[in-house]
This record gives sequence, structure tokens and C-alpha cells, in this order.
Amino acid sequence: MTNACDVAIIGAGPYGLSLAAHLRASGINFRIFGKPLDTWRSHMPEGMFLKSEGFASNLSAPGKESTLKAYCARRGIPYADRAHSISLDTFLDYGDWFRARHAPNLEDVLVTSVERQNDGFAVTLESGEKFKARTVVVAVGVSHFSYVPEELSKLPPGAVSHSYDHRSLKRFKGQDVAIVGAGSSAIDLAWDLHEAGANPHIVARADEIQYNVTPSPDADKIGYKLKNPPSTIGQGWRSYFCAIAPLAVHHLPASLRARAVRSHMHAAGGWFMREKVERTVQRTLGVAIEGADLADRRVTLRLKTASGERKTLVCDHVIAATGYQVDMTRLQFLSQSLREQISPDGRSPAVSSRFETAVPNLYTIGMTAMAAFGPLLRFMVGAEFVAPRLAGSLRRRLNGHWSMTILRGRRTGDRSMGAARPATAAAE
Repeated sequence: MTNACDVAIIGAGPYGLSLAAHLRASGINFRIFGKPLDTWRSHMPEGMFLKSEGFASNLSAPGKESTLKAYCARRGIPYADRAHSISLDTFLDYGDWFRARHAPNLEDVLVTSVERQNDGFAVTLESGEKFKARTVVVAVGVSHFSYVPEELSKLPPGAVSHSYDHRSLKRFKGQDVAIVGAGSSAIDLAWDLHEAGANPHIVARADEIQYNVTPSPDADKIGYKLKNPPSTIGQGWRSYFCAIAPLAVHHLPASLRARAVRSHMHAAGGWFMREKVERTVQRTLGVAIEGADLADRRVTLRLKTASGERKTLVCDHVIAATGYQVDMTRLQFLSQSLREQISPDGRSPAVSSRFETAVPNLYTIGMTAMAAFGPLLRFMVGAEFVAPRLAGSLRRRLNGHWSMTILRGRRTGDRSMGAARPATAAAE
């Protein structure tokens, strides 16, 4: 196999790109694969705004020159750390700039197979190329884990879809569309469907739709911060602790970690969406879906209230804005043996404090490691914790060993991004 490398990164979302930036700065020989920011670029509604505040929407690189704030200042784009919505288009432009600056060796190709081989891994790409990696980092984000409730999963694909499936909603013009869910995805989709000329209808278990709190004019005052300390994943001491101390969360009992995750996964829309949605979108709340039937190309949702009252809702299409659930069995590019070793039950794998799975030199970051580190890793801002920590760990692990670029006579060329040095030199 040619083009061997020390580290193969699978995934080019915020975690993959951020790790690439830190590895490149350390001189580590790596390759990174995937469609850059594909979840945002291809699976978010056009014209949407990020739910996260500006200061929590950064990709991670050494120094402060590559933050969203710095990018916006260079381009003359309005920006504020808080209380200013960031458009998806601005974030994507920022991501493209970051990639060109920190991960120019990104290969827009998918990995189809990873198998254990001696002291490393045999990796196969969809192009047919095969190579060996000493270390593999899985940074796939949410792309494999969309969840559709069983009550809807029996509908044919033309009648039901997941919120992840939609970028443009123009094809729904004039149609009745039910959106199942009450989180930010459901709310953003409902508004964009309305803008596209469809008739959206939100259906949810919740008795009311929750929105993030409108930024307070007192937010910068000491007294307010002491009562409600701000963090990158929410207001309050619980969020603050989870955001600044993920390593402490890692050492908590599993039940407490799960509780922390649940408390931050509650459905809520951006504060700036409240007026838009409440003014224009129909809502049926406080109901559970008992089943769904298709007849004459129309879907009938069978609903039940908490008091036992039954209702029906007829529509042309159902979109399940029902979130994501980690299921490692869906990562088919990992060999069955690897999947079973790192996650016998298919759920989130146990990982070390350095993100290493039960298989030596196989790491997983982002949502797949959320159960081990708490809610921070469900959000892009978690990359600011993960990327420098993992890059430092890999640098130390490789310390004293010549990189594969040296051992193989610099065969990797530009893909190594100047990593043709001993790892000890990169650490200096």
C-alpha cells in the first residue's frame, strides 16, 4: 500500500476540520476524508440561521486568527458574540475559508472500509485506493444517525423523510406538510416551508413549543452573570460546568452523564424564531403519534392526547424532525469486528479520556463520544476542547517515532502537509 499515514481522519465536519488544523500545526502526517461541512451545506434549510451564538460557532485552530469573529472582521461582516444571529451562508463561507487555510489537503472522497491490520489499519476509499494508517479517528458527526420513530418508519420514502434530508423545500409548494417535533429543526423547517409556499403543521408531544431565552439587556452585568453564568452550550451553572469541565464529566457515573446530556437535549428553537412561527404556522401539541397510513397519496396521522382523546391529521408528506441517535452498526465502513469490539450493543462506545476506543489507536469524537464527555460534544463548539487535546495526545504518542513519511521516503508528498519530520521536532 502506498500513501501510508500516521493519522486518518474520517469526516470533514467541525470536529474533523478542527483536528486537521491542530495536527497540521504539529507537523503530524495525516490524511482527512469527507465532504466538507456536508451536514450544513447539503442538509440544512436554505436561509436558516444558526441556533448557536457567535462565540460558540467557531472551528478550532491554534491561535485566535481563525475564529468566526476574526473572519467576519476581515470581511466586514456584522458580528457579535451574543444576540446577533449568524446566517448559514456566513458560516459556510467561514468554513470554506478555514478549510483552505488549515486543511488544504482535504480529500473529498468517502472511506468505504477500515480493517485492523497488524500494527495499524487498512483503509479503502470509494476511489478504490487502499492505504495503511497507524491511527484512525472517526469524526462522522450526525450524518449516519438520523432517527425516525417506528410509527412513521413503515411509510414509503415518498411519504416520509427526516429533517436531515432537506436543503431546498421548494418541491413542497402548495402541499400540506406535517413536521413531527418541537426542536430547532422542526421550527426552522416549518418557517422555511411557509416561505416556500407550503402549508406546514407542527405536531409534537410537548404541550407548548419552547424557545431559547431572548438575550437579556443585563447579560453583561456582574450580578446577572453570577446568577446565570453564560456558556457555549447555554445559560446557568449546570451548562457552565458541562462546558468548561468535560473531563470532570467524563469521570462522573454513567447515570449522571446521561442526565446531563438529557438536560441539554431538550427541544427548543432560536429566540429569534418565536414571532415568525407563532404568527404563521399551525400547531397540534400535546399529542403522541399512534400510527400513520397512506391512501390515495395522502398520509393520515393517528394521534392521541394524554387524556386519551384521539385525533387525525391528513397531509401530503411527513417530515420527522426527531433528532439523532447514535447507532454504531450504521458505520458500515468499519469492519464488523471493529464495530463489535468498540460497541457490542451498537450504542455510544466507551472511550478513554483521550477519546480512544477499546481498539488501540482507533478514536471517535463528536456525537459518538457525547455519552462519555457530556453534552458539550453534541455541539460544534466541543471541537475547541477535543481537537487540541487529541492532537496533543497523538503527538506525544508518536513522540520518538519517525513519521511514515520519513520511513517511506516522503511518498505522501503534499498530503502530509510538511509533516516529513520526526514527531519530536513537531513538538518543539
